[in-house]
Amino acid sequence: MKAIVTGGAGFIGSHVVDALLAQGVEVVAFDDLSGGFEDNVDPRAMFVKGTILDHVLINRLFDQHRFDYVFHLGAYAAEGLSHFIKRFNYENNVTGSMNLIDAAVNYDAKCFVFTSSIAVYGANQVPMTEAMTPAPEDSYGIAKLVVERELAITHEMFGLPYIVFRPHNVYGERQNIGDRYRNVIGIFMNEIMQGRPLTVFGNGEQTRAFSYIGDVAPVIARSVFVPDAYGEIFNVGADEPYSVNHLATEVGRAMGTTADVRHLPARNEVLHAHASHDKATRVFNMRAQTGLTEGLQRMAAWARAAGPRQSQPFRGIEITRGLPAVWLEQQGS
Repeated sequence: MKAIVTGGAGFIGSHVVDALLAQGVEVVAFDDLSGGFEDNVDPRAMFVKGTILDHVLINRLFDQHRFDYVFHLGAYAAEGLSHFIKRFNYENNVTGSMNLIDAAVNYDAKCFVFTSSIAVYGANQVPMTEAMTPAPEDSYGIAKLVVERELAITHEMFGLPYIVFRPHNVYGERQNIGDRYRNVIGIFMNEIMQGRPLTVFGNGEQTRAFSYIGDVAPVIARSVFVPDAYGEIFNVGADEPYSVNHLATEVGRAMGTTADVRHLPARNEVLHAHASHDKATRVFNMRAQTGLTEGLQRMAAWARAAGPRQSQPFRGIEITRGLPAVWLEQQGS
């Protein structure tokens, strides 16, 4: 069995690579290293540096390896920033995905596993269930929904089997804590290690269910071996929502300090987002989840060992109107 994992050097992708290797699958980890790190990749996997926008390279890899399974986790997953980088968002998250879908059809892949997002649901739909009508409120969520719909019609037209996962607010070891625009837990831990206050947009009462990577990646990896999963969409992640204010306190405790919070002006975002996982629990016979306190302690131990990380601000901002002031200031840093 052979699989390609796009975003395979990234956070979730590298953990999916690990889980596939543990199941005896031969893996090619494909990544452009824009947000991932090559040392995240288990040396038993073949690492290929490249972009999903390079359809010639994609086709060459499929022709060479004849992948049984495609795990597509390569994306630029910054919901809030996606409003201001529309062209970049759709090129990377839609056009790149189409290159992979084309190759999967042309080279007879057995299953295409796509990591979407609960961003497709939009606002005022909690708890979010797979039966709800998607109503995304940001460009990132729209892009994810486009790929979901493409997979459905590609299956109808060409018979490509597929599985869609909608993970949310995933955290844990190997997260890119230097990213300024996404992954609030990583941002918090990085700020603490740099002696800076924790930056919270708005009053901090927005809620999310923060999902530990060890509860998410293994389910994605073994899905192709579960016949009842084919042609289905699954929410995957934690059940219990917490406010960002509560999260800041818990992250501080995990890092051995008292959180010093700096509140910034609110940004345009869904205020409350958490999902039901009854369907995934039933189909995958999922075990008990890792609690927030335990998961944060595990990530904090890794973060302290890895140390703080610096990253460059996103240089391809396309629309500056309405860009949060803290992000606008960073363009000059």
